[in-house]
Amino acid sequence: MLEKYLPRLTFDSYEDFYQNFKINVPENFNFAFDVVDATAETRPDKPAMVWCDDQGHEARFSFQQMREYSNKAANVFRSLGIRKGDAVMLILKRRYEFWFCLLGLHKIGAIAIPATHLLTSKDIAYRNNSADIKMIVTVNEEGICHELENAVEKSPSLKLKAVVGGRRPGWIDMDAALAEASDAFQRPTGDQAVCNDDILLLYFTSGTTGMPKMVQLNQTYPLGHILTAKYWQNVSDNGLHLTVADTGWAKAAWGKIYGQWLSGSAVFVYDYDKFVPRALLEVIDRYGITTFCAPPTIYRFFIKEDLSQFRFEKLRYCVIAGEPLNPEVYYQWLKATRIKLMEGYGQTEMTVAIGNYPWTDPKPGSMGKPSPGYDIDIFNEDGNPCAVGEEGQIIIRTGQNAPIGMFDGYYRDEKLTRKAWRNGIYYTGDTAWRDENGYLWFVGRADDVIKSSGYRIGPFEVESALLEHPAVLECAITGVPDPVRGQVVKATVVLAKDYTPGDNLVKELQEHVKKVTAPYKYPRIIDFVIELPKTISGKIRRVEIRGKDEESTE
Repeated sequence: MLEKYLPRLTFDSYEDFYQNFKINVPENFNFAFDVVDATAETRPDKPAMVWCDDQGHEARFSFQQMREYSNKAANVFRSLGIRKGDAVMLILKRRYEFWFCLLGLHKIGAIAIPATHLLTSKDIAYRNNSADIKMIVTVNEEGICHELENAVEKSPSLKLKAVVGGRRPGWIDMDAALAEASDAFQRPTGDQAVCNDDILLLYFTSGTTGMPKMVQLNQTYPLGHILTAKYWQNVSDNGLHLTVADTGWAKAAWGKIYGQWLSGSAVFVYDYDKFVPRALLEVIDRYGITTFCAPPTIYRFFIKEDLSQFRFEKLRYCVIAGEPLNPEVYYQWLKATRIKLMEGYGQTEMTVAIGNYPWTDPKPGSMGKPSPGYDIDIFNEDGNPCAVGEEGQIIIRTGQNAPIGMFDGYYRDEKLTRKAWRNGIYYTGDTAWRDENGYLWFVGRADDVIKSSGYRIGPFEVESALLEHPAVLECAITGVPDPVRGQVVKATVVLAKDYTPGDNLVKELQEHVKKVTAPYKYPRIIDFVIELPKTISGKIRRVEIRGKDEESTE
C-alpha cells in the first residue's frame, strides 16, 4: 500500500530522511475507499483490528469486514438524510462501532466530529451550535445519553440521535440499522464525490488553556500520518499496534487507524472505563503488541509496577507523546524493558512535527528533531530566530504550502486562524529551545511559563525534578500571583503509595528540587491532591489550577 504513496520507503540517515521523504497525493483521495477497500480487494483476510474490553469480550476484524461494516454504516447514514458536508458527532468511547461509523462518514463525504464521553450538556450544545451538528451517535449509557438529551433544546441544528449497545426510546437503534443495511455501497461521483480540500474531520481542541477551538482537517490528513505510524511509531506490516487513546481525542487518529492501516499494521483496541496499570500491561503481554504509544502518565504508572513479571516477547518499539517525557521515566522503562522511549511532538492541528526517529539516538527529555516537510524554528518575542540554548516559541514556516496532514485553519473562525497563522508562519503557542546538535527541548505552553523575580521558569523542568523523588507519582507546576516576585512556583502533587502529606515532606521535596535544578526554581508552595485535573487526552489542565489559585487570592 505505501508504495502507491511514497516514491521511496527506506532512508540511510535522519538527514537523508528529512531531505528526501515525500508523499505523493492523488486527486480526490478518500481513505475509506482508497486504503480500506483497496486493501480488502487485494488482501481481504488481512487483520485490521483486534479488540477486547475489560470484561473479557473480544472481537477481530479483517479489512474485508471493515469494508462491509463501513458500507453498512454509509447506507444507514444516507438513509437518514446525511449527505456530503453534513456534520456528525461520534461519542463512542473505544467501541469498535466507532470505526464502522467513521469510515461510513468518510465514504459519504460527511464531516466526522469525534468527541469524548465526558462532555456535559453545556459542552455538547456548544459543539452542536458551533459546527451545526446534524446527528450524534453515542453509546447507550445513561449518563452520556442524559447529557445529550439535556442539550437537545439548545441545539436547533441537531436532527438525529442514535445509540449503539441497546435500544433507547426516542433514539435510533444503530445496531439494528447496521444489521439490516446492505453491505454494498458505491463510491459517490459528481458533486457528491470528495475532493482533497473537503473537510474530513473537525476536532475540538482539548481546552488546556481556554475554550475549545475547531480544528479543520481535510481529506489528505490520513496521508500525513504515514510519518506518524511508519517512521515515528515504527509500525510494521502485519504488526499489532496499540495507542492508548479514547476515540474522542485526536491521538486516536494518530494511532488507531490512518497511518497504521496505510503501513499494513493492524490496530489493537483495549476498551476500558477505568485505567488499571497492571491490567493494561497484561493485555500488552497477552496479545503480543509489537509497537506501543502512550502519554507520559501511562508510563509513570507502569514504572511503579513490578515490570519483571511481564515478558513482552513481541514488544519491540515504544513511543511517547502528549506531554514532555521526564528523563526519570525514560531510564526506568529502559532498565525494565531494554526499550528506548522515542518521544514525539505535535498538536491536533498537525501530524508528528518533531520526533525521535529510528536514525537518531534519543536524548531523554528531548522531543527530537523536525519531521520531513516541517520547517521548524524557534522565535523569540521579537519574532526573530533564537540562538542555540535560547528559549522561544515553536513556529512552522509554511509559505504557500503547509505540510501534508496539517490543518486548514480553525473552522468558521478566520480571526483566530489569522492570529495563529500569519505571513506564512504558524505559531504553535508552545515554547522550546534547541541544542547544539539540533535536538529540540520542550519548555511549556507559552501561557504556562512562570515569570518570578525576573526569571522565566518552564513548568516541565521543575516537574521533572520532582518526579525523580520516589514520593511523587504525578505533579503540575504553575505560577501563583505574588506581590513581591510577580509569581512564585507552586507544585500540585499526587503522592505515590505509602507516602502521606506533611510539612516534613514539603521541605524534603523543596530541598530535592534545589539540588536537582537551579535553586530559584524550587516550589515555594506545595499542594497535595488526590488527582490532577486533566483533559480526556491525559494532558494536565494547568489553566484550571491557575484559575482556582487566582480565585483564592481575590
